[in-house]
Amino acid sequence: MTLRGGMGPEGSNPLRRGQVPILSDGSKATMSLGKVRLTSAKRVTGFRTGALATALLIIGSLSCSLPLTAQEEGPLGPAAPKPEPQLYNPPVRPPEPATERRPSTPHATSPITKDPPSIPVEQIIQQFAAREAEFRVERENFTYVQTFVVQTIDDGGRVDGEYRLTSDVTFTPSGKRYEEVTYAPQPTLERIMLSKEDFDDLRNVQPFVLVTEDLPKYNITYVGRQQLDEIGTYIFDVAPKTIEKNQRYFQGRIWVDDRDLEIVKTYGKAVPDIHKGNNENVFPRFETYRENIEGHFWFPTYTHADDVLNFKTGGVHIRMTVLYSDYKRFRVSVRLLPPPPGTPPPDQTPKPPPPPATH
Repeated sequence: MTLRGGMGPEGSNPLRRGQVPILSDGSKATMSLGKVRLTSAKRVTGFRTGALATALLIIGSLSCSLPLTAQEEGPLGPAAPKPEPQLYNPPVRPPEPATERRPSTPHATSPITKDPPSIPVEQIIQQFAAREAEFRVERENFTYVQTFVVQTIDDGGRVDGEYRLTSDVTFTPSGKRYEEVTYAPQPTLERIMLSKEDFDDLRNVQPFVLVTEDLPKYNITYVGRQQLDEIGTYIFDVAPKTIEKNQRYFQGRIWVDDRDLEIVKTYGKAVPDIHKGNNENVFPRFETYRENIEGHFWFPTYTHADDVLNFKTGGVHIRMTVLYSDYKRFRVSVRLLPPPPGTPPPDQTPKPPPPPATH
């Protein structure tokens, strides 16, 4: 996140109302939420046109109409900035009313113990990374809703600016994955701007998945064991070995279910922070929880950050929430399993043609 008035590495906020974020492979970004509200936000609720026929008859002028806009009350704060030119205006579908809540998340119910695991640590790492690779493929077979909210908080603890985006992650009839923006009110952030890296982190770092091919990029240190409600977990500290140019990484701590060997909780931040001259791009610490949605797979359902971004000119208190909901399977993964040990290879000897028919 960059200070408004300055410019991030890309020069401006890369995503405004109606634009659809694009993944690095060219496909459109996807994620989820639908029936959860975080805070009330100002939004235009309707337009009314009134005919002023009586007044016009009195003054002898031609009839005309004056559009009036009704606006709901919302959190106090500065007036919204003048809307910028829009690239595309999708149909706005306000989320259905619902009680404010956050998904149930596991809480620590025991201190961290240094008890060694029952199997070697390196074996645990290899096994959970393999499971994470399966999960990354499996999640691509689900539709879901994602709501992304960033707020700035003033010294009195009140919200003084907000960015909100709700998207449906779904598939075309032909099976191509895409994202449809369903709710994108005009942003009211005045002190910070969201950067390209913020949206990259939204897709790849906050729902952190540590797969086998990424293990060489990280130092992974066993910390101990901890109980999260009824879930026993192994704890690991994770940090990138080196920072490659234009690459984003996770640095922090992960909790791995000791039975399913999948990440169930993440705490840390996206790195690196970016400082280029007077341009600063700083990122908050966040916590992500997963829930057991199907089989042994744990899906991210809630990310939250409440942090102060320390710029050279002073700190900016922000809150960020990402909610993922309505996970629904669209298609089934097919895996070719190797034959059991000792199974003879199939006979590759070509069979002779059948003898010619005799009369």
